[in-house]
Amino acid sequence: MTLAPAREIVLAWLSERVPAARIKHILGVEQVAGDLARHYGLDEAKARSAGLLHDLAKYFKPQLLLQMARAEGLELDSVLEAHPHLLHADASAIVARDEFGVVDREILDAIANHTLGRPNMSQLSCTVFIADTIEPSRGNTAQLEALREASLQNLYAAVWQTSDYSLKYLLETRCYIHPRTVLTRNWALQMARESPETGNSTEKSIEQITS
Repeated sequence: MTLAPAREIVLAWLSERVPAARIKHILGVEQVAGDLARHYGLDEAKARSAGLLHDLAKYFKPQLLLQMARAEGLELDSVLEAHPHLLHADASAIVARDEFGVVDREILDAIANHTLGRPNMSQLSCTVFIADTIEPSRGNTAQLEALREASLQNLYAAVWQTSDYSLKYLLETRCYIHPRTVLTRNWALQMARESPETGNSTEKSIEQITS
């Protein structure tokens, strides 16, 4: 398969492994990622597939996540070792490939990058990364509404603002921060500043997100 298995097969698999609230989130990511892809002229089908598959390993036990990562040869650092949950994105890509036969590299990368992001990730990865935070079931706070507005103005600006949103939460809750989140934020900020359609909206968006 080049894209993804039949949608109903994935949903049946998920229904046995994740709670209903998580499926609602997954469907929201599927929809928003597809909408963003269409808005930016990307492959909507790929974005929707990645959104549908992005949380396959969300509820895998920590030791299983570590085992899968080691078997795949993924680089593990002290943060990932201490907090294996951060590996669920990479593990979900492995499940998509091994369980559902997904071979499209762009889809697999979008799944793997949806939590921590990655510098130089594709625009398709950007759509899933953003959608994971702004999909409707996340709520309707002023910050989320600002992110949703930003997501339609400049894809890269939305990535760094989403990263800032996550970093603010992690700092306030005294959680560990993986370096890749910071690297993703800095890369996306640079890309947004170089992107002509950003204009003066970048500085305005900073005020919205941080206020």
